[in-house]
Amino acid sequence: MDHVDFITQQWGKERPDLDVTAMGVIGRVARLYLAYQREMHKTFAEFGLNAAKFDVLATLRRSGAPYTLSPGELLKAAMVASGTMTNRIDRLEADGLVKREVNPQDSRSFLVGLTEEGFALIDRAVTAHVQTQTRLLAGLSAAEAEALTGLLSKAQAAAEQSETDHPG
Repeated sequence: MDHVDFITQQWGKERPDLDVTAMGVIGRVARLYLAYQREMHKTFAEFGLNAAKFDVLATLRRSGAPYTLSPGELLKAAMVASGTMTNRIDRLEADGLVKREVNPQDSRSFLVGLTEEGFALIDRAVTAHVQTQTRLLAGLSAAEAEALTGLLSKAQAAAEQSETDHPG
């Protein structure tokens, strides 16, 4: 019996009229998220990064050569406020991991690109990150991981549809 079982059993005794199945699922997803985040943050820290810096560097790296994006493209990928993104870019630029360049197609704007140091760092960090994620799923067989991926995708789609149907 885990902590989520303990909570749902308590509710079952106190409010047997409620079906707390969803509470159990969401409670486990939340606890799993926190456990995964703790481990991934340790990995990021090994490279002098936090999740925000990793996200920007990884977004630039996976964008493909020449590993540059506009701030707007970075905003879409990260889904944060523009001021937050500017702050992230400023910090990464101060660390020598990204550079700003004038956009050749619009001299009024700029592009953000990986420096050689940034490229090398994110390649090392993403390798370790994937190893951490693989270790975190080591308790599941390949078939179980695939089934979980499908179920989580379906649950995510349902939650996002619920947000659309019931904004607020």
